[in-house]
Amino acid sequence: MRDILVSLIVLGGLPFILSRPWLGVLFWSWLGYMNPHRLGWGFAHNMPFAAMVGAVTLISFFVSKESRPLPKNGAVVALILLNLWMLVTSIFSFFPEISWALASKVYKIQLMIFLTMMVMQSKERIILLTWVIALSIGFFGIKGGAFTLLTGGSSMVLGPTGTFISGNTEISLALTMVLPLFRFLHLHSENKWVRYGLLGAMALIGLAIIGSYSRGAFVAGAAMLVFLWWKSRGKLALGLLVLLLVPLALFFMPEQWFNKMDTIQTYDEDASAMGRINAWWFAFNLTKDYPFTGCGFNCFEPELFLIYAPNPTDYHSSHSIYFQMLGQHGYVGLILFLLFFWLAWRTGSRIRRVLKNNIEWRWAFDLASMIQVGLIGYFVGGAFLGLAYFDLPYHFVAILVLIDQLYKRETATNPKKAVEQSPGLGTLAQTVAPGKRQWYAKK
Repeated sequence: MRDILVSLIVLGGLPFILSRPWLGVLFWSWLGYMNPHRLGWGFAHNMPFAAMVGAVTLISFFVSKESRPLPKNGAVVALILLNLWMLVTSIFSFFPEISWALASKVYKIQLMIFLTMMVMQSKERIILLTWVIALSIGFFGIKGGAFTLLTGGSSMVLGPTGTFISGNTEISLALTMVLPLFRFLHLHSENKWVRYGLLGAMALIGLAIIGSYSRGAFVAGAAMLVFLWWKSRGKLALGLLVLLLVPLALFFMPEQWFNKMDTIQTYDEDASAMGRINAWWFAFNLTKDYPFTGCGFNCFEPELFLIYAPNPTDYHSSHSIYFQMLGQHGYVGLILFLLFFWLAWRTGSRIRRVLKNNIEWRWAFDLASMIQVGLIGYFVGGAFLGLAYFDLPYHFVAILVLIDQLYKRETATNPKKAVEQSPGLGTLAQTVAPGKRQWYAKK
């Protein structure tokens, strides 16, 4: 039944996508993050639905008149350069066959990220994309939180099989990243029952993160919560809620969970932690010989560990977005990767600074804030996971770029909306009359 339902939704949506590329981006995001076809066990389980939707979206992009040029943003330029450099490293890769196999997957994702930035350039589409991403990944958090409650936290939460986030640590990082999106949706949902539902979802997602038994998620989640409180409105109420719910969730977990978390302090006695460190040293040692190009996609292989790893028999994947980029694409790739996210962070900070006092654009201020909170989870949790090519952080950056582009375009066509120059701060929007600002403050 699930297979039939998913097939009907996807195949029935293709004709609509053919004239609406933005709808294709939403479908592709739903299929990519939730993988609904993999929730069944029949004919649809291995159907290439995402490839179908991606192909139709690409056709629609070229025949539709809706698409716009890529936004002018430093992060976009850095992403283009990063993609070009990964193409260079693929040419010089140590294992061409498996390298090009992963490169093909990565470039399909990157193509959809660029399409997202060209066709989702409106407030309504940005918010729709946020809903789709949040609910697609949040589904596993809601399900995982309920599972943790029912099992008393005795079993770990896992992600959808055959995806970037199938493992316990991977799904927990994804949930850590989308939790702030639920906060944004909660702030800007008018229906009180929807808000209550989003609050309940946030609680279950938080429990699922804890129930993943991931030490990296524990650290990333702690960092995310601090930034969530710092960048949120209503700090007192949110802080009290976190201080109440987190101890309750921890009290619920069994002793085996605390035993697992205690190994953070004794990492040198833990085989898994030492395996990660061995992989990091492998990447560092390899780039001494190949500082510019690294060894290409999918190069963390036993043959090279015998040469470059401190413990040549302890083979592991990269287990870090930073060492993954360093080992596979050299220092040039790592620098471009970091530059991309640094410029994206600056875009988010600029949005917050410019729109801080603009009630009409409050949604953009809050969304940029929560995107930054989610990225903090990625930066911290990604230090322990090889998810450098996971689409979610790139979608987050795309949303920041889209908000920035939308504000620039609308204020350029309507000069009455902005614009007071303030030394050292750039443009500060002052669109609300003093009386209305006072009324809003009282609210």
